Amino acid sequence: MKPAPFEYHAPTTLDEALELLNQHGDDAKVLAGGQSLMPLMNLRLARPKVIVDINRLRDLDRIESTADGGLVIGAMARHRILEKSPRVRELNPLLAAAMPLIGHFQIRNRGTIGGSLVHADPAAELPALSLLFGCEFSLARKGGVRVVSAADFFLGYLMTAIEPGELLTDIRFPKWSAGSKWAIDEITRRKGDFALVGVALRADLDGGANLQDVGIAMFGVGGKPQRIASAEALLKGRRVDQTALRTLSQAVANELEPDSDVHASAAYRKEVGGVLARRVLESALARSDGKVVH
Repeated sequence: MKPAPFEYHAPTTLDEALELLNQHGDDAKVLAGGQSLMPLMNLRLARPKVIVDINRLRDLDRIESTADGGLVIGAMARHRILEKSPRVRELNPLLAAAMPLIGHFQIRNRGTIGGSLVHADPAAELPALSLLFGCEFSLARKGGVRVVSAADFFLGYLMTAIEPGELLTDIRFPKWSAGSKWAIDEITRRKGDFALVGVALRADLDGGANLQDVGIAMFGVGGKPQRIASAEALLKGRRVDQTALRTLSQAVANELEPDSDVHASAAYRKEVGGVLARRVLESALARSDGKVVH
């Protein structure tokens, strides 16, 4: 297949890119890594009239630490760069551990963090992680910038709060809590496929080894990534034992309302979601330190 005809622009400055997006509005699509957009165009499921290629923009691939110990990652940072970055491993080990789960290395060589977030596939890892971390997205447009939280960014299946004329420029990750326990796991048909069900978890322990500040985000279980608030509340302040693990599995299964599709039924996703949540909690607590091990 070949894409429908389109007008192509390759701006070299951010101002030029924003001017093009402002001028063309809904008719324009941004080309970053192209790992989602190009297949859709080749199948003619997407037919943008204008392509704005932002690969020549400088400084959108930066990875910087903030004064308070957080991370700022430019939207054009490639998955493979994040996977190999010592700074990411140090400042957000869960993010670093998730990167090898994204597609195959050929995809990670080209795919970008911003492209994945804006595409907003509900079975992708990065949208769920951004929700778990409470990330903030900087959306630039001609004349200004607005900041949107991850909780407000993802609206539904392949739908986000980004508006015509806007460009995601960077993602802000809050400071990682030293000593946090974490784990991520997913069920896929084959390595590199999108997740049928996925869970990311992080938790802090108090001095008595009781869970505090538990966060659970799931992907592949609906139209957008989901925090499991009921399970988070049930776990807070508890010591993990077999009863707590069974309670967690049941709470997750009860809260999920997934869809059935050609890959898995809703009942399968509910049951597996509960089992997987239990597994990631056990894996997180078994981790002796905050390091990434591959």
